[in-house]
Amino acid sequence: MAITDVAHYTHLSTQDIDNLGRELDTIRSDIEQSLGAKDAAYIRRTILFQRTLDVAARLLIATTRSTAAWTLGTAALGFAKSVENMEIGHNVSHGQWDWMNDPEIHSSTWEWDMVAVSSQWKSSHNYRHHVFTNVLGEDDDLGFGVMRVSADQPWTRGHLLQPLQNLFLALTFEWGIALHGVDLKRSKAEKQAQAKILVRKISRQGFKDYVLWPALSVTRWRRTLQANAIANLMRNLWAYVVIFCGHFPDGTQTFTADVLESETRAEWYLRQMLGTANFKAGRLLGFASGNLCYQIEHHLFPDLPSNRLAEIAERVRPLCEKYGIPYLSGSLAHQYGSTLRTIHRLALPNGFFGTRRGADVARIRPTRRRASARRLAQAASAA
Repeated sequence: MAITDVAHYTHLSTQDIDNLGRELDTIRSDIEQSLGAKDAAYIRRTILFQRTLDVAARLLIATTRSTAAWTLGTAALGFAKSVENMEIGHNVSHGQWDWMNDPEIHSSTWEWDMVAVSSQWKSSHNYRHHVFTNVLGEDDDLGFGVMRVSADQPWTRGHLLQPLQNLFLALTFEWGIALHGVDLKRSKAEKQAQAKILVRKISRQGFKDYVLWPALSVTRWRRTLQANAIANLMRNLWAYVVIFCGHFPDGTQTFTADVLESETRAEWYLRQMLGTANFKAGRLLGFASGNLCYQIEHHLFPDLPSNRLAEIAERVRPLCEKYGIPYLSGSLAHQYGSTLRTIHRLALPNGFFGTRRGADVARIRPTRRRASARRLAQAASAA
């Protein structure tokens, strides 16, 4: 394979890509074979910590009188919701813990604590996003259907409002994810069935957050209502920042749909590496982000447990150096700053600020005919 439009990558030969694929397969195999009791204990300990923190935060909010205690309780609740959403819900729904065969911690049974429906999200995210990562017209997560994040996406006058849309999406991120999970390409009957399931989930979630928990606080229901709303807002903003910093910073590439026609497994690996970015984080920040500070490694191995991504990164980064592939990483502030710059720049037509079609698109010339990513994904879905 050669990437014809990006001169920096033309040194990669077919043999280079095949060798890279084999080395990445070896990493996967090594991690899979080493999974065991220590990893199982990690996710069980994380779930226990999150639930304990959630209960403690709610008790603090509902039983104390001071503003300081309420503030502390609200912050703790926001953190607990973030951990549930990212380190637990997101990763369990990816099947990272299915190998444990624990029905309580399995992608087929887990329902996370926000308005989005897990099963619908798995279809839009695990399938369409992770299989067709950054492919124009195929990956619905490119701007989430409401924003322009590549110069090769058509510009319309509505994109002038993109900076405001970005702010609104950040504030209401769980709602954006929920609506994003409804597949508009399905039949009318299927969309109606999806909508009914989503409405039921929204009703249950709204009742729990804004009726049940406040009612249990009796005379202090206002404190609980306010705390729940703020905690959900904190979770929304944090999830939005983490996701956007992993996909839209400077240097991430998008791809034309023709890459799917003969894409090999090794070429799929390369597309994940070129289309994602990491941000630097310590253990606490990594934990709070669901270890999605290692977005490159997560995209390479989306079903491997999140607690092993730091270990995987220590092997992936040298591979990038070996094969001359960029390993996009930077501080959280830097990655988010470059993401904001892209969002504001692409709110305007191409030509402003030097934007042009093809500037961030890697067009991949296939080297052999094999089963395409599209056909492989469809076969896997049918199975």
